[in-house]
Amino acid sequence: MDQSIEATVKAWQDNVGEADLAEELDALVAEDGDKLYDAFYRSLAFGTAGLRGTLGVGTNRMNVYVVAQATQGVADYLNAHYENPTLALARDSRLKGEDFQKVAAGILAANGIHVYVYPRIEPVPTLSFAVRHLGTSAGIVLTASHNPAAYNGYKVYNDQGGQITDEAAKEISDNIAKADPFKAFAAAMDFDEALERGLVEWTPEEVLDSFIDNIKKVSVPGFKASDGYKVVYTPLNGTGMECVTRILKEIGVEDVNVVPEQAKPDGNFPTCNYPNPEFRAALELALKLAEEVKPNLVVATDPDADRMGTAIPHDGDYVLLSGNEMGVLLMDWLANMAKENGEDVSRKVAVSTIVSSSMPDVLARDWGFEMRRVLTGFKYIGDQIDQLKDEGEEDRYLMGFEESYGYLVGTHARDKDAIVATMLCVEMASYYAAKGMDLYEAMDALYKKYGYYLNGTVNAAFPGASGAQKMTQIMDGLRKNPLTEIAGFAVEGMTDYATGPEMPRVSGLQKEAPQNLPPANVIEYRLEGNNKVIFRPSGTEPKVKAYLFSVGATREESEAVRAKLEAASKQILS
Repeated sequence: MDQSIEATVKAWQDNVGEADLAEELDALVAEDGDKLYDAFYRSLAFGTAGLRGTLGVGTNRMNVYVVAQATQGVADYLNAHYENPTLALARDSRLKGEDFQKVAAGILAANGIHVYVYPRIEPVPTLSFAVRHLGTSAGIVLTASHNPAAYNGYKVYNDQGGQITDEAAKEISDNIAKADPFKAFAAAMDFDEALERGLVEWTPEEVLDSFIDNIKKVSVPGFKASDGYKVVYTPLNGTGMECVTRILKEIGVEDVNVVPEQAKPDGNFPTCNYPNPEFRAALELALKLAEEVKPNLVVATDPDADRMGTAIPHDGDYVLLSGNEMGVLLMDWLANMAKENGEDVSRKVAVSTIVSSSMPDVLARDWGFEMRRVLTGFKYIGDQIDQLKDEGEEDRYLMGFEESYGYLVGTHARDKDAIVATMLCVEMASYYAAKGMDLYEAMDALYKKYGYYLNGTVNAAFPGASGAQKMTQIMDGLRKNPLTEIAGFAVEGMTDYATGPEMPRVSGLQKEAPQNLPPANVIEYRLEGNNKVIFRPSGTEPKVKAYLFSVGATREESEAVRAKLEAASKQILS
């Protein structure tokens, strides 16, 4: 083993005080194999999405020492940029979340930073809202989104409630590298003492009340669910229960059947290995309950309640809509609602990411609104809202979405919000039901009108140190030796986002100046027939993703193209 790694392991042996971590470390050292190396060969990378990793001992794991080191880096950043910094802090239902929250609050308090802590677990968007509502200098939320139970994470937000920029992330990362994890942990103020001294205070209940009120503001004027309208809902043992049931009651939907096994917060996620509402396996218990109660709609939110998945009763079965399909449906419906409300739809601005469906571009040309594309990550969508606000045009914002089931309607937050998405999905489903259509049929009507713009994803995992090297080789190869065809489709154009290219803005009625995107490790291949493949390493997991875009006059035609792109992409990433 490398001598520097041996020295790091020895430092941890000398300083780790927590019994569970010490026991795990002793076992790894005794084994002296790949597991020990993987736990210490690097430090968890801190980026714009913060930290995310599996729980355990080591520099490459999530534990109280890594959290302490990261928080000291954040504290140094805040004290360098703000005279009297404050911070909002929250957590989801993940294992060790409460321990991490107390350590983070104690370190911030020890550095003279006033901390507001939600008194119970709350969704990610409530943290984004709290930063804005309380006017804090930053925010931290402890979450690993929809990852399996072995994970936890640490996300940092700026003073606008959006995830931090690349520049801030680099400065914080540099600070973290200078901080000693054990000294930072030892210096943390006791949480109860910090409460008594007023350096830490519980976030007032009125903040959550105001969050709900702000969501209700984007409810469709005059919405009333039909008598007997019924919803099956699962928070997947996460944070969504309180806010989702509350907002549905606010809009008059009283018959909400919550999946009992998944109602209470539980970081072990005992009912599904992967609490991700994108996948049918995570919805099995909700679908089982739906067979009994026959709801109008099945809705699921992920553990930190920033993503929403749905199942639609259709022809005696339950059909899942993709994140892209829900985003397109909401965008078209919201444009229609704006028109019915007497608004000028051509003034509106919608935002999505470069890896999300191409279909919104067609909608934008037809409706006349402006469609902006940004890099992957909801912080870039939030930044577009800030730009509109700075121009005095915040009211132009229609919605933003990303293909991974994240949506934001309204400007109350700067991150995706499954609470507002659930409310609007219920209202949209009720709207179409009055027209004799379910949401699957509504989406199919859009496909028939605009073309079958289908999407898919290939995930190639590359764990460990050798995997990281392989990921670099793949992206370098695609960049230095460009493909000329994929799946038999000729490459008509390539964009290497590492150069920070200009991205055109699509609009049906006006030509907008292109916007400059920051550099990113993303490569796009545009193929004949308006098909496309985008390659991108994941920012939080050791994998390279291929995003597939197929178009056809019929579903069958587009599915056949997508299948070819999928097979070819798997080969490219093998």
